[in-house]
Amino acid sequence: MKWTNPLSKDSGWHRKITNRAQKEAAAKKLASRLKDGDIVGIGSGSTSYLCLIELVKRRDKEGLNFKAITTSLEMELVCAALSVPVTQLSVERPDWSFDGADEVDSNNNLIKGRGGAMLREKLLLKASPEAYIVIDPTKYVKRLGQNFAVPVEVFPEAVQLVEVELSKVKEVKHVVLRQAVVKDGPLVTEYGNLILDVTFSKIPNGTEQNLKQIVGVVESGLFMGYPVTII
Repeated sequence: MKWTNPLSKDSGWHRKITNRAQKEAAAKKLASRLKDGDIVGIGSGSTSYLCLIELVKRRDKEGLNFKAITTSLEMELVCAALSVPVTQLSVERPDWSFDGADEVDSNNNLIKGRGGAMLREKLLLKASPEAYIVIDPTKYVKRLGQNFAVPVEVFPEAVQLVEVELSKVKEVKHVVLRQAVVKDGPLVTEYGNLILDVTFSKIPNGTEQNLKQIVGVVESGLFMGYPVTII
C-alpha cells in the first residue's frame, strides 16, 4: 500500500536554488545518459535534485525504468514522491552515479558535504563504475578550500579529541562545530555523528588520508584523486 498523505507527494525543493538555469542545463545533459533498467546513484543537494527531476521526465516521456540508490534521506523522500524505486548499496551496485560539489579545482579534486552526507556520497562514488559531478561554473576554484571549509564527520564522543588533533595540523586555520538551522544545537548526520567545518590555509596532497587517520574521524568532505567526469 502506498502512502497518500500530502508529505508523501511532496517532491519540491523548498530552498532557493542559485544559478538554476545553468544547473538545469547541466542536468538535462546528464539525463541523456539514462538507459532502461539502470541503477543510478543519486547525490545530495539542489543540483542532484534537478538532475533527478530530468531523469524522471525522461522516464515518463520515453518509458525508461530505473532504480535509485540515494545518498541522503532527503533524496530518498523525493524519490518516493516521484515514484522512483529505491534500492540499497548493500543489495545492488549502481551502473553510474551523479552528485554536485561545493568546489572543484583544476585536477578535479572536490570539496563536498554542505548537506552533511559525505560518507554515503563517498561510498556511492567509490562503488560506481562511472561517476559524474554536475556543477555550474561558479564551483570552479584555483585552490581547493578557497571558498568553503572542509566538513569532517566525527564520532560524537571524539569531537573534543578531534578538535585538539586538528589544532596540531599547521595548515588548519579554524575549526567550528556545525550548528543546525531549524533545531537548537549542533547538526547531527544521518549516522548520528557531528560535523566539524575545518578551514585550511592550503590543502596539500594527502590531506584526505591524513584526516582519516585521526581517531574519531568518520569521513571528510575532501574527494581527492577520484575518477570523476565533470559536467
